[in-house]
Amino acid sequence: MTGSVPMPNNRRPAGCPFRPDAELERVREDPRLPRVPVSNPQLGSFDAVLVTRAADARAVLADHRYEAGFAFDRTGPRTVMNQPGILLNYDGEEHARYRRMLTGAFTVKRVRSLEPAVSRIVEAQLDALEEAGPGADLIETFAGPVPLLVICELLGIPLEDRDGIQRRSATGTDVANTLEEQLENFAAMAVYMGDLVRRQRERPGDDILGDLIRRHGDDLSDDELIGMGNSILVAGHETVSSMIGLSTLALLRDPDQLAIVRDDGTAAPDAVEELLRLLSVAPPLVRQAATDMDLDGQTVKAGERVVLSTLAANHGTDLVPDGPDRLDVRRRAVAHLAFGYGAHQCIGQQLARLELRIALPALLRRLPALRLAVDLDEVAYREDALVFGVNRLPVAW
Repeated sequence: MTGSVPMPNNRRPAGCPFRPDAELERVREDPRLPRVPVSNPQLGSFDAVLVTRAADARAVLADHRYEAGFAFDRTGPRTVMNQPGILLNYDGEEHARYRRMLTGAFTVKRVRSLEPAVSRIVEAQLDALEEAGPGADLIETFAGPVPLLVICELLGIPLEDRDGIQRRSATGTDVANTLEEQLENFAAMAVYMGDLVRRQRERPGDDILGDLIRRHGDDLSDDELIGMGNSILVAGHETVSSMIGLSTLALLRDPDQLAIVRDDGTAAPDAVEELLRLLSVAPPLVRQAATDMDLDGQTVKAGERVVLSTLAANHGTDLVPDGPDRLDVRRRAVAHLAFGYGAHQCIGQQLARLELRIALPALLRRLPALRLAVDLDEVAYREDALVFGVNRLPVAW
């Protein structure tokens, strides 16, 4: 298991955001698992085993001996990841304890009950998009506000506070920012969420924080509630915003696929799963071996980290034998890794699916003549962010 490749992430070719770059594809076809240098904004620099095949990724994510790779350092500075209450900071029973507390907020039944609220938010933002007129930036006017408003409603965040929340969330996931900028930004996030938690302690609302306080308030500190609130806010906003923007771009590039999503009222569920697989906007997953392990016949040593490229895995022919780099919204859904797998699988995945199933067809039906307002090669991508996406998406209709 030797060899070296560039920094393993969900890297894409320049100007082609819908497939892994050639080096990731080459590694995926190599039976050996290389050890590679990694620079991670939360974990620092280290060497890791790079996993690019879906079967290997599932084997790692399903095995509790591969721990999440993060750890809450009580002596270190607080950051978006280094705070209590973040599920990725815990394993075993401690992780299960926090996850049980949060599960009630994201059950299939509760998410379904949110459909009217999500539809209302989507329609209101489509009104705002139309009012902005042709040439509007889809990210600023639609893709960014929709998931932000949904998450803010779930957390009980007042309308007047949402612009600041959006700005701090974007700053927290931009790896181009310095450590000082990140620490300053997180301090503002923690102060705001702390004030919200204290208000909820006094009068719990009908939202996630209020529900956590009513059911588990005696077992959770304010610090833990702040961490839970911030993690839901950042994860629930940035990933869905990126998915709406990048999905729209992918569909605009393929009018036949766009027409299916727009015109067939039954197409959205499979289309969303295909877009989640194809785009894989979330960052690679990091795990750490708790003991010496065997992975696909090769040794991973105790303490060694493993980095899983979900983009490469989701584009492998072992997962999708026929045209894995091609968008096919009629493709039967496969067991992709866009939300991870195993004990740490994304707890909010059903809410994300709901938002995408509502937002994408609604956008295309409201604006049937939607098109890019710039040349394709002028679209700038968020290559320096933890969550991949587009910075701006000027559209006309």
